[in-house]
Amino acid sequence: MKKIFSSAFMLVALLACANTNEPSSTADAKTQNEPISQSSETEKQKGEAVAYFASGCFWCVEEVFESLIGVREVISGYAGGSESNPTYEQVGAGKTTHAESVMIFYDPTKVSFETLVAAYYASHDPTTANRQGPDAGRQYRSIAFYSNDSEKEIITSAIENLSNSGKWDNPIVTEVKQIEKFWPAEDYHQDYVKHNPDNSYVRNVSIPRFEKFRSIFDSAYLKK
Repeated sequence: MKKIFSSAFMLVALLACANTNEPSSTADAKTQNEPISQSSETEKQKGEAVAYFASGCFWCVEEVFESLIGVREVISGYAGGSESNPTYEQVGAGKTTHAESVMIFYDPTKVSFETLVAAYYASHDPTTANRQGPDAGRQYRSIAFYSNDSEKEIITSAIENLSNSGKWDNPIVTEVKQIEKFWPAEDYHQDYVKHNPDNSYVRNVSIPRFEKFRSIFDSAYLKK
């Protein structure tokens, strides 16, 4: 029994988002001197809006939102906590109050914030506190961020509707929180699934999660 338990533990550890080795050269990592904010002129293009979500490993979440029509770019990073300049090593080890999060640049004339929220809830289990799949810890908690009262109302209405739908046996534990700062993750995390298709976590967790999302979400909102 002890041997079986040990093997199972090792399998989970190997398939954890935080198990990935960092690049050997610090030149491969993005310098995090300043947080990207919603008013960043270098990132946000004219007419775009920005949304932020956290729902487990950001590699998986990035893949989900990049598949939506009207979404130009998704950045993996850290938000929801109080520490400045958090690193992957710190966040992944649970040494900060941040969660792995994504920042989404989208065209509101092509995709609405309501649709982003719908995709968010279609792509993760919002009833598991501090866990998504093999990833456990507050850094993997579910957080729907808002930038204004309208977005907050959309999120809370979605939670109420889902709670009344009977889809989930347990209560939804998503935090609804105003975005303060978003810290971009190191460069090697960006488009991680695309650049690392043979990674064991990507093959066994990220891709199945993404494929499940595509199978249940309205194809009218998905890129071909």
